[in-house]
Amino acid sequence: MTRPYPEPFTTPDPQVVADSRIMDFARHAGLDGTDYAALHRWSVTDLEGFWAAVWEYFDIDADSPYEQVLAEERMPGARWFPGATLNYTHHALRKLTDDTVAITALDETGSSHEVTGGRLRAQVASVAATLRDLGVGKGDRVVGYLPNTPHAIVAFLAAASLGAVWSVCGQDYAPKAAADRFAQLEPTVLISADGYLFNGTTHDRREATLELAGELPTLKAALLVDHVGLPWPSHAYPSLVVPWEDAATRTEELICTPVPFDHPLWVVFSSGTTGLPKGIVHGHGGVLLEHLKTLGLHSDLGPGDRLLWYTTTHWMMWNLVASTLLTGATTCTYDGSPAPFARLDVLWELAARHRVTVFGTSPQYLLGMAKYGIDPSAHDLSSIRVVGCTGSALPASAYPWVRHHVGDHVLLASISGGTDVVSGFAGSAPNTPVWAGELSAPHLGVALAAYDAEGVPVVDQVGELVVSRPMPSMPLYFWNDPDGTRYRDAYFSSYPGVWRHGDWITLTSRGSVIVHGRSDSTLNRNGVRLGSADIHDVVERLPEITEALVIGAEEPDGGYWMPLFVVVAADATLDDPLREKIKEAIRTGASPRHVPDEILEVPGVPHTRTGKKLEVPVKRLLQGAPVEQVVNPAAVDAPDLIDHFARLGAERRGRSA
Repeated sequence: MTRPYPEPFTTPDPQVVADSRIMDFARHAGLDGTDYAALHRWSVTDLEGFWAAVWEYFDIDADSPYEQVLAEERMPGARWFPGATLNYTHHALRKLTDDTVAITALDETGSSHEVTGGRLRAQVASVAATLRDLGVGKGDRVVGYLPNTPHAIVAFLAAASLGAVWSVCGQDYAPKAAADRFAQLEPTVLISADGYLFNGTTHDRREATLELAGELPTLKAALLVDHVGLPWPSHAYPSLVVPWEDAATRTEELICTPVPFDHPLWVVFSSGTTGLPKGIVHGHGGVLLEHLKTLGLHSDLGPGDRLLWYTTTHWMMWNLVASTLLTGATTCTYDGSPAPFARLDVLWELAARHRVTVFGTSPQYLLGMAKYGIDPSAHDLSSIRVVGCTGSALPASAYPWVRHHVGDHVLLASISGGTDVVSGFAGSAPNTPVWAGELSAPHLGVALAAYDAEGVPVVDQVGELVVSRPMPSMPLYFWNDPDGTRYRDAYFSSYPGVWRHGDWITLTSRGSVIVHGRSDSTLNRNGVRLGSADIHDVVERLPEITEALVIGAEEPDGGYWMPLFVVVAADATLDDPLREKIKEAIRTGASPRHVPDEILEVPGVPHTRTGKKLEVPVKRLLQGAPVEQVVNPAAVDAPDLIDHFARLGAERRGRSA
């Protein structure tokens, strides 16, 4: 099921490869001249040798040495680097000189300000001392209700320096949705902003903050950030309130508490679309090594580079944005809409002005730029070396657009990973070719395979994405899962001892990876399995269609209904000619089997708050499952659309009764 692209879309420039950090790493490891495929093969056959080389190459500064790289190779429960003690915050700040620009804060108005390494270190030390005075210590939880601004990074680094556990979500979450996450952690301190910017509007979150604080009975204090200039009410709860300006302007020495390699660093949460969000716990050491590998080797980031990746604080990409500091590069925070009405191309404008070298976004953003006729090349984008793209599979149609409108010098790196490992499973590197619509290769250290229904690895065939050997950033555990049952059920119930991620992929004979969509939303028509992403790719290229969602629903009488829901562009009408155009596009761009039973117009497609289409919940709604058993509306970007699909399902069942 490989796609018909016999030639790579781009091939690596030999000089770029020679100068890259990944090749410097290969030389350091004694593998000079090794191509990517051989380097990857070594990284997954000699796990201990590879991760020891990562440790040495990035000069990990441990307070006590490790006894062994991998003491127990099992999943779950692998024991990495026992004996080692270290601290993430120490590594995030150690490469920053006082005058180095550590963070460039941007927003949708085009304004910016810089935070130097010296100022960042001073703020982290001050906030850490404030937290310590409030009783925060090793293992305590500090939570943030914050937009993507430097405050969030400072707060995270301050908590981590103490050995406290961090968690954060964006302020577009309602207080109840935020409390669904944070209350599980029984936090000691809440750090919240007065509001955030989005699409030309300042969103006031003062009352939401107070409501959230009231849902967290374990709080001892709150740090309140004046971000958009709204005065905090005098009745602020809890009684012990510290203004951010007081917390962050003390003169203190930064002291980083050494913690074991597997000491919890942060808790990131699943989307929570079908129940209470799962708290996924990652450790200091695993994140440190995984993010140095991903950012330093795959993205080739180091001192002098700048990363701008559009994200919210509750998406795992925020964690990578913060980790940019580990490499000595400058990270950019961004508060606002990625394409505000007043200036749709503001991110490109900012990337040009601030000489960004790695620009990160989502497929929806790139496709939207193309549909709205935005030309990023109106700005000087010569500094951009990599355009990273993740969140879903990047369709082949986007690749020529990036070449023509961003630059033919750019590496277009489509990446697939997950909050679960807070990193990528597959993507690109400076020394990999790129095929349109495909991910170049599995990431280093990721023993990626595609398994068929019998658990046999297959090549050039569709299968389940699995990882057959452990990664240091696999979760330590789930929060409130004392015996590990939920953790094992989530990843290891299908293939014991092997991680099943839930994505449907083809691992090609040339080493690339094609992502077809979530395996739990696989279309199964007459015994033939089809990928929803293959249909979305084709349909969303049409100028008349803004977005599409295809569902395969088994029916009580044994039938199978495969409708395609489309959001029609403002200047188009879903009439019979357009329906035929859509069918013909699917027939020729995918296959005749992919042509849906019906094409229906909907006002929108619901997503998780990190942008993933709700394929399985919509399928279950159409099959008649009650909303309360299917999806938590607070975890959806447009809850009213859930009711719309529930009504569609009821109407269809009424007609067939």
